[in-house]
Amino acid sequence: MREPAAGDMSDLEAKQRASDVSEEALRKAEEFVEAEEGAANRLGGWLGAFVTTVAVAMSLFHLYAAYYIVPTQTLRPVHVAFVLFLTFLVFPAARRLRHRVMWWDWVAAVLPIITVAYMIQGGDDFTDRNTLPNDWDIVFGVALMLAILEAMRRTNGWVMPLVTVVFLLYALVGPWLPEPWTHKGYDIGRLVGHMYMTLEGIFGVAVDVSSSLIILFTIFGAFLQYSGAGKFFIDFSFSAMGGTHTGAGRTVVLASFLLGGPSGSGVATTVTLGSVAYPMLAKAGYGKEAAGGLLAAGGLGAIISPPVLGAAAFLIAEFLKISYLDVLLMAVIPTCLYYFALFLMVEIDARKFGMHEAAIEGVESLWSLTRQYWFHFLSLVSIVAFMLMGFSPVLSVFWATVVSFATSFLHRNCAMFSYDLFRWRGPIAKHLFQSNLIKALEGGSTGVLSVAATCAGAGMIVGVVTLTGLGLKFSSIVLQYAGHSLLLTAIFTSLIVWIVGLAVPVTASYIICAVIAAPALIELGVPNFAAHMFIFYYAVLSEVSPPTALSPFAAAAITGGDPYKTTLQSWKYTMPAFLVPFMFVLDPSGVGLLLMGSIKALGAANWTAIAEVSITAAVGIAALAGGVQGWLLSRASWFESAMLIAAGVALVYPTAIADAIGVGLVAVVLALQVGRWRARRRSA
Repeated sequence: MREPAAGDMSDLEAKQRASDVSEEALRKAEEFVEAEEGAANRLGGWLGAFVTTVAVAMSLFHLYAAYYIVPTQTLRPVHVAFVLFLTFLVFPAARRLRHRVMWWDWVAAVLPIITVAYMIQGGDDFTDRNTLPNDWDIVFGVALMLAILEAMRRTNGWVMPLVTVVFLLYALVGPWLPEPWTHKGYDIGRLVGHMYMTLEGIFGVAVDVSSSLIILFTIFGAFLQYSGAGKFFIDFSFSAMGGTHTGAGRTVVLASFLLGGPSGSGVATTVTLGSVAYPMLAKAGYGKEAAGGLLAAGGLGAIISPPVLGAAAFLIAEFLKISYLDVLLMAVIPTCLYYFALFLMVEIDARKFGMHEAAIEGVESLWSLTRQYWFHFLSLVSIVAFMLMGFSPVLSVFWATVVSFATSFLHRNCAMFSYDLFRWRGPIAKHLFQSNLIKALEGGSTGVLSVAATCAGAGMIVGVVTLTGLGLKFSSIVLQYAGHSLLLTAIFTSLIVWIVGLAVPVTASYIICAVIAAPALIELGVPNFAAHMFIFYYAVLSEVSPPTALSPFAAAAITGGDPYKTTLQSWKYTMPAFLVPFMFVLDPSGVGLLLMGSIKALGAANWTAIAEVSITAAVGIAALAGGVQGWLLSRASWFESAMLIAAGVALVYPTAIADAIGVGLVAVVLALQVGRWRARRRSA
């Protein structure tokens, strides 16, 4: 039985032996992957084969559901049943019980199947009595809710279950709370009926997205990984970006973008890339903390980069009732700006710290790699191509998975099963069971367990919010404290999302804040899509924020640097880009960064305005990067750094006056530095 990140880690172990990264560092880094995805069992023998079979069956069921119609009332509960059954077998109750399945794990695994079977066989009568459930409804509903809480604990730790319990208690004790938090309160029966017997609680939007999209994208990512796409993207980046004093940093930035699809995780991308790239960064002159910060920042980019993005992006499409292609369009310019900031930081690092060229050994030439493995790019862009052809997101990722499977046979080393399968003298089924195809189908299911369990738990939180009206109460409180100021409301919202993100995973923090914080921004006139993208980006920031800064901590484990200093370095790299979300909530012109309406308008959109706000954002990011690094054309004084930071902040506010101030400050700093350069040249 392979744990969720084992595909990545097996590649890591092979790379590690050739990259001077110690086994101890690799082990510590793996612990951070487990902190995000859960510490999984490695099961052998008949039990491992059984779990693999169930995982493969889960992937095949969802691929079938993507192509053929499966009723919502069946798809969502069956998805949850699969997730909980596998979770209790794959993830132990405690670390000391790893790599074995106890009797209580079997009980916990079977219980969700019984509750879901009871729900499905009840039909319309079951859903019709959600306001007055009978005793068996309550028993099964409470059992399923407890199973979800335990699944979240096993996969994500204690915080998310505790947060969910607090929300459930809020629904129960409403009459005894002080104003403005009070509400009429709901008994156990009413709460269970809403959570278990309708599509508003456990089986609401989050599980809908998990069962119809997220699982398909994890299957697609697993197919890319096991067809060798991950290794190709790393080698391609090394070959394309090597050979200059900035080659090491550029390689990390490009590879992190390309690896976003196969890994689907910021921490996994950081660890996968770090084990290979850190020796190169060290040889180029990067310190332990600086190298770790760059690796973590690159891993973070994997969550916000098209065409896959993170799991929360699928939820944005569902919450807003828009196409996933629209979400991809909204992410294009912000993603370009994010990587523009990283490339700028790399360029400044090279000049500020005197980086030198690091030789890259054991990688084929760019032409040779592209000639042999070009089809991996076809797999990566096929999702967008299918959506542009009019396919739904579900069918697009289904056919992209088929493309990935089919094109893997264009090279013997990438084939999802051996060319010799049908010449195999033993049982074909046994040979196929050991193939990369089965590993990919298994990895697609096991890779979604942590996110899917979180979605089920977040569904209970959303259910409480809709049942009690908490979202409107919370928004009114935020607006009251902000004095109905859009700037203050945006700042308060970003802080709320950030604080929530410190405690729970990205997906959960987005869901929670989308229902309790987004209404405040929308009430002040911010378009709903801009408000949700604002929350999404600050939820992603939790990946590099202590005490749950998993990506920087994982990078520090590989580099041997101090975890908190590494986190500060990752903040340095990401800070310029994370001021960009303020641009598309503070002024109507800033919405142009999200491209919403621009494509559909078929020429009617104001492309000049979009170009203007994009260029302004790029200049602002450059100013912030220079100010944070203390370097523009040359080393900047503290006064020049302060002016650059002020210019970057001013350019974030997309108004003519603020833009003029920002550009003026940048021009002053440039004039001062050019003047100093000319003076040195004359004196020389």
